[in-house]
Amino acid sequence: MLDSVIVSGIVTIIVGVGGMFAYFWLSNYVLDHVFFPARGENIGRNINRANQIRPWLFLFPAMFALGLYLVVPVFYSAWLSVTSGVAEDGWYRNYSEIFANETFRVALLNNMLWVLVVPAASTFFGLIAAQLTDRLSWGNIAKSLIFMPMAISFVGASLIWSFVYHPDIEIGVINAIRGLFGAEEGVTLIDGEIVDSFLLMVVLIWIQTGFAMVILSAALRGVPEETIEAAIIDGANSFDVFFKIKVPQIMGTIVVVWTTITILVLKVYDIVAAMGNQYRNLEILPTQMMRYFDGGNYGFATAISVVIMILVLPVMVWNIRQARAETR
Repeated sequence: MLDSVIVSGIVTIIVGVGGMFAYFWLSNYVLDHVFFPARGENIGRNINRANQIRPWLFLFPAMFALGLYLVVPVFYSAWLSVTSGVAEDGWYRNYSEIFANETFRVALLNNMLWVLVVPAASTFFGLIAAQLTDRLSWGNIAKSLIFMPMAISFVGASLIWSFVYHPDIEIGVINAIRGLFGAEEGVTLIDGEIVDSFLLMVVLIWIQTGFAMVILSAALRGVPEETIEAAIIDGANSFDVFFKIKVPQIMGTIVVVWTTITILVLKVYDIVAAMGNQYRNLEILPTQMMRYFDGGNYGFATAISVVIMILVLPVMVWNIRQARAETR
């Protein structure tokens, strides 16, 4: 079994790398020797036209893959959401049904709660961590420790925090600490939908704080020293320098970090799914979508996927615009 997996991996690498090499060589050869040869009376025009087309040859494989595995499924999902199982009830039936469903509305509210809390908390803690670690002699070590959760998959992080939240006093870290202060039995930390949401939010905040810290630390270092020195000469203290000088100058980067985490939060599924039966009463849109998909109700599942896409799209467009503005 292991040998076949290794062989399959090697063959995939050889075919993938070799195929792309063959594509780039052959496409450039045809472009330069068949369509626009660098010879004859129109040599200059041919070279210019070839150079205009060449970037698209390199972009084509990525554009084709994105179109095949991203754009086509999006349109197909949208089509299923208005055709699957609707009979003669109208194209909007699946949408009206899911919005009339109490569980869907709870999942939507939970997602909105996550959007309000997780990006704000992650960005805030990342900003504070970036400022404080830049002032420490061992700041690079601190940054490495804070960034380390980013190297862990969502499933791995969920497993770690399952042990932290476990109600057994012999297993759960929090209840083990309670035991040190005389508690004889552990208590479950689960107490309804809102508590579940916040407990799982902590996992995502723990992961994303490192991402926010790295980006914002680079932005803080880009603040001109002359501005800071002028503020200090004018009598500004450390808080004034940070909140009135540094933060306003990196506000574009803060918005980009905020919106990037927001997009992730709207699509998050792994953490809730991986926490096991411990949090099965927590509903968010992706878990609702997968439940309908597993049950064969593709109309409801794709309708929820379209709702998620509609929620993500404005934030993504705003994120791209802010990133471009920050680059300029």
